[in-house]
Amino acid sequence: MAHHSLKATKETVHFGGFSSDLKPALTVHSGDTIAVETFSGLNIYDQAPPAFVPPEFLDICQHLAAERRVGGGPHLLTGPIWVEGAEPGDVLEVKLHSVTPRLSIGFNAIRPGWGALTDRFGEGHLRFIHLDLENGTAEFPEGSGIKIPIRPFFGILGVATAGTRNSIPPGAYGGNIDNPELQAGSRLFLPVFLPGALFSIGDGHAAQGDGEVCGTAIETSMNGTIELTLRKNMPLSSPIAETPSDILTTGFAETLDDAFQAALHSMVDVLSKLAGITETEAYCLCSLAANFRITQVVNSPQKGVHGLFPRVLLPPQIRLLEM
Repeated sequence: MAHHSLKATKETVHFGGFSSDLKPALTVHSGDTIAVETFSGLNIYDQAPPAFVPPEFLDICQHLAAERRVGGGPHLLTGPIWVEGAEPGDVLEVKLHSVTPRLSIGFNAIRPGWGALTDRFGEGHLRFIHLDLENGTAEFPEGSGIKIPIRPFFGILGVATAGTRNSIPPGAYGGNIDNPELQAGSRLFLPVFLPGALFSIGDGHAAQGDGEVCGTAIETSMNGTIELTLRKNMPLSSPIAETPSDILTTGFAETLDDAFQAALHSMVDVLSKLAGITETEAYCLCSLAANFRITQVVNSPQKGVHGLFPRVLLPPQIRLLEM
């Protein structure tokens, strides 16, 4: 297995979405690890303080080629990464070894027409937030004494599908999942749709509440170390994950009711296969011990719900790899 370094430069990032036509930024083999860099905020860099815009990010903002601007979304992503041997029908396991803010500053924004309360908060609003990386907190509003724990994660982890798609809505391909449970130590499993998988990563969040209700988290540039592994015999139709504490399923749909139904169906399927119990027993088990949370309500047109089942309740030998 090899280790790679993928720095964020104007040759290795893309803005706005996913595309099957993008030239890969890196080629790896199954089981390889990658130290990856990401930046956030290309669409607000000219309003940012200098600490938010190091020279390498400024170069991207000013010189990113038109062919690496696809999809029309607001996210800057590093990749895509080509995984040798990946084919449609496979599953790509993304293991998050580390996730670390690369700057001591982030931002939060309300964009007109975005968020859960557009009828009440219709005007744009942008604030930059200091990250106290030594103590692992961010005070907001400044001077309020309200200190939010920093829990860094990547909002976007996804693979390409045929053609081009906007970076905002998540789906079976992953993408803009915005799930704060996906901390370092977690493993995310994504269905593969194209040869090579074409995996991209970005949208670093220093902290986010369930729902991400105003439309953004503490958005910041993020570094991480990931491991990409192909799973050839793991049928999967939507992303699932394993965190240090839980088995996690996802549901995405235009309504929260439908997103919840999708997350619940996935949890029933996962538990019945993992534990070797009937689907009826798995359904009852969800009622007894699973928890379902709103992931986000702002990534139009797809809202998100995720289910969590405590790993401690399962026999220790049970892992997602045995599905």
